[in-house]
Amino acid sequence: MADLFDTAPGAEPPAGAPRPLADRLRPRALSEVIGQQDLLGPEGALGAMLAAGSLGSLILWGPPGVGKTTIARLLADETDLHFVQISAIFSGVAELRRVFDEARHRRAQGQGTLLFVDEIHRFNRAQQDAFLPHMEDGTILLVGATTENPSFELNAALMSRAQVLVLARLGLADLELLAQRAEQDLGRALPLDGPARETLLEMADGDGRALLNLIEQVAAWRVEGRLDTQALTSRLMRRAAQYDKSGDAHYNLISALHKSVRGSDPDAALYWLARMLAGGEDPRYLARRITRMAIEDIGLADSHAQTVCLHAWEIYERLGSPEGELALAQAVIYLALAPKSNAGYAAWKSALRDAKKTGSEPPPKHILNAPTSLMKEQGYGAGYEYDHDAEDGFSGQDYFPEGMKRPVYYLPPERGFERELKKRLDYFARLRARRG
Repeated sequence: MADLFDTAPGAEPPAGAPRPLADRLRPRALSEVIGQQDLLGPEGALGAMLAAGSLGSLILWGPPGVGKTTIARLLADETDLHFVQISAIFSGVAELRRVFDEARHRRAQGQGTLLFVDEIHRFNRAQQDAFLPHMEDGTILLVGATTENPSFELNAALMSRAQVLVLARLGLADLELLAQRAEQDLGRALPLDGPARETLLEMADGDGRALLNLIEQVAAWRVEGRLDTQALTSRLMRRAAQYDKSGDAHYNLISALHKSVRGSDPDAALYWLARMLAGGEDPRYLARRITRMAIEDIGLADSHAQTVCLHAWEIYERLGSPEGELALAQAVIYLALAPKSNAGYAAWKSALRDAKKTGSEPPPKHILNAPTSLMKEQGYGAGYEYDHDAEDGFSGQDYFPEGMKRPVYYLPPERGFERELKKRLDYFARLRARRG
């Protein structure tokens, strides 16, 4: 996908055709790039590299329309490197071989090459490996752009030879600055009142190129006075939020929902739930994850939370969307406000770790049944105390494998119903100590 202010290398509009606004506003220097000063400023990673003359291969990771292609092109200008752009969507082995051969020839003539690879994550592992020798011998300086998490999409060898720089989506202040530049180029203000202008910026969803496309549409309208929000939205379709149900957005948003629930913030939890549902997430996936939250983060502090989630899941199955989504929303509110405890979750992980460590250690013989005379002769069941016959209904016997030091897995906090469970644990611990 092309990036902010980008056109294909060498592409020119047809004769007589007006240049698109995004092309006219393309920055001519890194100082003109909007929204990435944390990277490009004097204290930023990229600014520091340029100041030190130590620019190396890079992976630019960020959402669409934030300047990845523009930055790569300007880096070539800053370092006097020949700029070559390819897209992993359209390029194959033959084109890569040609690009490398031309870069090698260019290097022999004393000219370096900055190779910009858009959507670099679309190359498979073998194709990614093809870059390595040419990066190592200096034939190319690679700048790859990706909207996907490089940790998952790029192989380790390529990652070890390139520094990953994260580009942020453009904030409203950045988009406003971009809109002002567009108005200067157009020679007139957009025919929008204040709230409508803010709505236009929000429609871009952090994508500078999308904003400029919207501005071009608005600027072409012939209107009297200024449009309000309703008039604007009736003429423009709101840009769909970027949400890939199998990509980073999927994992980032479910993480945000989970942590909002864990942090007892029902408003934030509802927001992230709504974001995922509006983006087309499968409500059944959300029902499953919400139930998992009840088990992991609330547990026995409020065991009813699990019932609430299961009922919400069942209600969704019966009603479907959109009616059933309200049941999921109510479950999220309940979870966010429920007392929190991961004591059961932590206890289970500890027990599972010990179970793997101790392997096939048998139970102590006194708690084994002895249905045959041979088993009785071997001591099965010998010394077992029937707890119902013991004082307080508690024998205090050891049920762990012989020779295994008694661990403590379950440590309930003083929250919710686990206050009562802690009292019971403490009571049995005192009895066990008295009888041990």
